[in-house]
Parts: sequence; C-alpha cells; structure tokens
Amino acid sequence: MNIILFEPEIPANTGNIGRTCVAAGVKLHLIKPLGFRLDEKAIKRAGMDYWNELDVKTYINFEDFLEKNPQAKIYMATTKARKVYTEVSYEPDCYIMFGKESAGIPEEILVKYEETCIRIPMKDEIRSLNLSNSAAIVLYEALRQNAFAGMQMEGELHRLHWEQ
Repeated sequence: MNIILFEPEIPANTGNIGRTCVAAGVKLHLIKPLGFRLDEKAIKRAGMDYWNELDVKTYINFEDFLEKNPQAKIYMATTKARKVYTEVSYEPDCYIMFGKESAGIPEEILVKYEETCIRIPMKDEIRSLNLSNSAAIVLYEALRQNAFAGMQMEGELHRLHWEQ
C-alpha cells in the first residue's frame, strides 16, 4: 500500500504521515514542489526516530510519478468527491493520494480520476481536516479492509499482565 502527498507544504504534517507510514508498513511518495526540505528538523521531529526507516520516494511532478508508476491504482482524497472513503474496496497495492494543505489536489487531476475520488464526511462549515489526520483515517480503513496484513494485532503490558 502507498500514500502519495501532492506538493505538501507543512513539514510537521509530512513528518507525522511518514511516521504513520512506517507504523503501517506502507511507502510514502512525495510529489514536488515541497514546501520544505526533507532534511529540516521539523519534519524529522514530527517523524521522530522513525524517519530513517521510512520508504520514501520523491518525484519532480505528477507526470513523473505516473511515468515511474504506470500501473498505479490511485484513490484521490478530496472534499469534492461524491464517494465516501468507506464505500470503496482498497487493493493491497493501491495508492491513496492527498493534496497540499492550502488547495488540495488540482481539479485538472481530479477529473481524470472521478471513479476513484473519495471523501471523508464532515460538517458543511468545515473546509477540511488536517492532512495527517486525513491520511491516517483513510489509510487505516484501507488496512482494515486488507485484514491489517503483516501488522501486529495484539499488544502486551510492560509491567503488569492482562487477566485471562
């Protein structure tokens, strides 16, 4: 599974999403221009000590991404979509794309992906959710649909023990 960030602007959001990608075992694809440098402290602080474990690739633009990933099935997360993110079936090798914080994914791209545009429901007066929250919401639905393949499903207490 893959997350794509189209021209992300805020390093803390990208750092948070990177950490989520490491926890979920998914790849992160960043489409330039970025609103920050990948070696900035803010991005590494948000990603904590997980950033070095992140499988991340960068692309010059969306066309470069498509050239290098020609078979990509892309779900476009946008407030403009007609379908709710829970109404689609995510493939284990799919890509979920999120737009930049200030403007989302350009409509010129969205119209080419009408069938795979998805939205997170919210009240009318809210413009959008935080980018890293949106990525986590949709990604974990996609992972749930794929039975959380390869993920740890049980936890243990550190000092105490669960009752039987």
